[in-house]
Amino acid sequence: MKKTVIAPLKAGVLSCILLASFSCQHIVTQTSSIDVETGVSSSLATHRRQVLDQLKYDLSLNIPEQREAPIESNESITFNLLEKQQPLQIDFKEQRDHLKQVKVNGKIIPITFEKEHIVIDQKHLKEGQNKIEISFTAGDLSLNRNDDYLYTLLVPDRARTVFPVFDQPDLKATFKLSLTIPKNWKALANAQLQDIVARGDQKTYRFQESDTISTYLFSFVAGDFDLVTRKVNGRLMNFYHRETDSSKINLSLDPIFKIHGDALAFMEDYTQVPYPFQKFDFVAIPDFQYGGMEHVGAIDYKASSLFLDEGATKDQKVSRSNLIAHETAHMWFGDMVTMRWFNDVWMKEVFANFMADKITQVSLEDSNYDLKFLIDHFPAAYAVDRTAGANPIRQPLDNLQDAGTLYGGIIYHKAPVVMRQLERLMGEEAFKKGIREYIQKYANSNASWPDLIEILDRYTPADLQKWNEIWVDEPGRPQFSFVMDALNNKISELTLFQKGEDGSERVWPQLFEVAIVYPDRVVEFTVNMDKSSVSLDKAVGMQEPLFILFNSSGQGYGQFPFDAKMLTKLYMLKDPVMRASAYINLYESMLNEKDITPAQLLSFYRSGLSKEQEELNLKLMTSQLGDIYWNFTSPATRQQIVPGLEQDIWQAMQNATAPNYKKLLFKAYQNISQTEQAKERLYQVWQQQQAPQGVKLTEDDYTSLALALALREYPQGNSILQDQLKRITNPDRRKRLEFMIPALSADEQVRDAFFASLKDPKNREKEAWVASALAYLHHPLRANTSEKYLKESLELLEEIQLTGDIFFPANWLNSTFGAYQTPAAATVVRSFLQQNPDYNQKLKAKILQASDNLFRAEQLLQKEQ
Repeated sequence: MKKTVIAPLKAGVLSCILLASFSCQHIVTQTSSIDVETGVSSSLATHRRQVLDQLKYDLSLNIPEQREAPIESNESITFNLLEKQQPLQIDFKEQRDHLKQVKVNGKIIPITFEKEHIVIDQKHLKEGQNKIEISFTAGDLSLNRNDDYLYTLLVPDRARTVFPVFDQPDLKATFKLSLTIPKNWKALANAQLQDIVARGDQKTYRFQESDTISTYLFSFVAGDFDLVTRKVNGRLMNFYHRETDSSKINLSLDPIFKIHGDALAFMEDYTQVPYPFQKFDFVAIPDFQYGGMEHVGAIDYKASSLFLDEGATKDQKVSRSNLIAHETAHMWFGDMVTMRWFNDVWMKEVFANFMADKITQVSLEDSNYDLKFLIDHFPAAYAVDRTAGANPIRQPLDNLQDAGTLYGGIIYHKAPVVMRQLERLMGEEAFKKGIREYIQKYANSNASWPDLIEILDRYTPADLQKWNEIWVDEPGRPQFSFVMDALNNKISELTLFQKGEDGSERVWPQLFEVAIVYPDRVVEFTVNMDKSSVSLDKAVGMQEPLFILFNSSGQGYGQFPFDAKMLTKLYMLKDPVMRASAYINLYESMLNEKDITPAQLLSFYRSGLSKEQEELNLKLMTSQLGDIYWNFTSPATRQQIVPGLEQDIWQAMQNATAPNYKKLLFKAYQNISQTEQAKERLYQVWQQQQAPQGVKLTEDDYTSLALALALREYPQGNSILQDQLKRITNPDRRKRLEFMIPALSADEQVRDAFFASLKDPKNREKEAWVASALAYLHHPLRANTSEKYLKESLELLEEIQLTGDIFFPANWLNSTFGAYQTPAAATVVRSFLQQNPDYNQKLKAKILQASDNLFRAEQLLQKEQ
C-alpha cells in the first residue's frame, strides 16, 4: 500500500515511521485474547515473541526402514515464560491421533488440540522456566521420505508439520537431536555429532546442542549416502551424496569444495564477521525441490546442480558457482541475521543473490560479472513484473501459512537489481559499511527492512524514502521512450522519458548508460533518470550516430526502446554486455508490440546464430528463439518455417568451433525439430550414442533426447523410453524417468490417467518430477489433447499450495500454462478468475503471472493472421 506523505522527511525520520508500522508490533504489549486459528497468525506470533524466550528443543525420532511406517517420537521444550495471562499455543499441523501424551512441568495433562495447535491452559504453566514433554508420531508432510533416504525441508512454516513447535522466525532456539535409523544409513544435522550407538538392526545418532537458529532452519538428513571429507582453508567440510557416476564425481568434487571455500573467505572479508556457526557440511539430494536450502551447518543441494559432467556448459558452471555462493552467503544473511517476520523474507534472498554474484566473479575464472548479473536477473524479473499479477518486493503477510506465496521472481531477481541500484546510489564503500554495521548489530538475532534502512540512511544523503516507496513497496517497472533530433547530421536533441508500464506517471529513480555507436567508436553516457524526462545535453552537437543502444551497461531496469538501425549493425559491438542488453530490449519490445514482431525477431536471431561469440549470450539468444518459435508463432507458420530454421541451426552448429557452442546449438536444434529429417537425425544420434562431431553428450543428454523423440512419437510405435531406462544405472535417475514415462505416452488414455493420478498428493511428492512431466504433458505438440486438463489444474491450486513446497504452486502453473497460445486456453483462465471473485489474491497473482505469455500470444497471433 502506497504511503501518504504530508511533507518531505529525512530518511531517519522515515525509519522511525517504518519501524512504527512494521517492527513495533513485536514489542507492544498484547492485552486482547489471541484466537486459535489455522496456521501461525501475526497476532499469535507477536504475542509469543512478547512472552517467550530461552527456547530449547530436545527431539528424539525413531525412523524405521519402511517408508510408510510411522516415526514414533519424543520431545521436550524448555522455555522462560514472562507472563501467563493466556493459554499457550504450540503449532502442530497434523491430526489429533498423532499426539500420544503431553506433560507440563512433570504433570500429564489432557490434550487440547484445536486448528493445528496444542493449547496449554495457563493454569499448567508458571512464570519463569517451564518444560513441556510430548510423545507423538512425527508428521510426514515435510519429511520427504524415500525408500532409502529422507530429509526435512521446513521453510517457511513446515517445522510444525513434523513436530510440535513455536514455528516463527523470531523465536530462535537451540536443538538437541537424537535419530534412530537403519544400521546401514548415515545422518546429518545442524549440530556436531556427539556419538553413535548401535543396537541390532538400528543405530542412534546423537547430536550436540545446535547453534541458536530459527525453526525453519532446523534440519536433518538420513539415508544411504556416501561421505567425502576434506579440509578447505583450515575448515573441515563433510559432503554427503548418492551420485554413482564416477566421471561426474571426479570432475565435480574439486570445484564443489573450492567454491565453498572461496565463498566463505569472501563473506568473512566482506562482512568482517567470521563464519558464525559450529560446523559447515552439505548434502546433495536427488531431485531436491529447490536449487539449495541454507540449513545451518547442513546445506541441502539439488544433486544435479552440483555434479556436472564433461559436457557441462559455461552457463551450468556459473550456475553451480552461484548456487553454492548463494547458500553460503545465507549463513550470514538469513541464518545469523534473520527477518523478524516472513514479509521480509526477500531480505535474506536479495543479499544471498547479491553476494553470490560478487563471489562468482572472484571464484570463477573468465567470469563476466556484469554479463552474468544481467542475464541471470533481468529476464526472470521482467517475466513477473510485466504481468497483471506483478507483486511488490515487500508484501504484507497476515499468516505464515501463506508465506510460501511470497516467493518468486521478484524476490530472487528484481530485488538484486534494486539492491545494486542502491549500492550505486550510495557508493560501494558506503554501502558496504552500512551492511557491516547491520550484520554486526543484529548478529544471532532478527531484523526488519526498516532496521536496515535506518542504518543505511546514515551513510547517504539520498532520499531513501522516495526510493524505497517506488522500488520496494510498489510493483511494476518503467517504460522508456526517447526523442532524438538531428540538424546538419549532428544531434540537436536527445531526451529520454519514463512512465509506468501501467500508464501511471510514476518515476523510478535509477542510473544507467546509453551508448552512441559510431563506425570507429562507442561513446557511453551515464543517465541519472530521477525525473520523468531527462535530456542528454552532452550528446548535443555530436555527429549523428549509426544507432543508439539504451541501457548499454545492463544496469537499468524497465522496458527500454530500441533503435531500428541497430538490427543490421549490432554485431559490431564488441562488449557482450551491450549485445545481451540489446537482446533483452528486443524481446521485451516484441512482447509489448513495440516496433518488432515475433517473426522479425526470430529472423534476426536466425541470422545471428553464427555471429554471437559469447557463450552466455548464445544461451540467452537460443532460449528466446525457442520461446518465440513455440509460444508466439502459430502452428501453421511453424510448419512453414521449421525446415529452414532447422537447417540454419544445424549449419551454425557445424560452423561453431567451441564444444559448448556446439552443444547449445544442438540443444536448440533438438528443441525446435519437427521435420522427419530432423527427427531421424536425432534418432540416429540417440540410437548409436554418437553425437555430432565436436558435441559432448552424456547420459543425461541422451535421456533428454529420448524424451524429445518420445514427445514427437518417433519412431512410431518405438519403446524409446523403455530402452533408455535400460541404459541408466543410477537408481534415482531411473525412478525419475519411470515416473515421467506415462506423461509422454503416445496413448491419450495413459496421459489422462497420469494427470488424474496427480490429484492424489502422494503422487505429487516428487515436485521436480511433476513439474518436468507436466511440461511434456502440456507441450505445444500435445496442446490439442491436453487443454482439457487446464480447468482442473486451476481447481487443484489451493490444495497444492497447502500440501506443496514454496515454489510448487508457481512451478505447477508455469509447467501447465507456459506454452499455450489459443483463445480457448485463455478463456479457461479468465472464466476461472471470474467465477472465483474471492479467490486467494496471492494465488490469483501467480495465475496471472503464469498466464501472461498465453494472453500475449493470443494478441500477437491475432495480428499474425
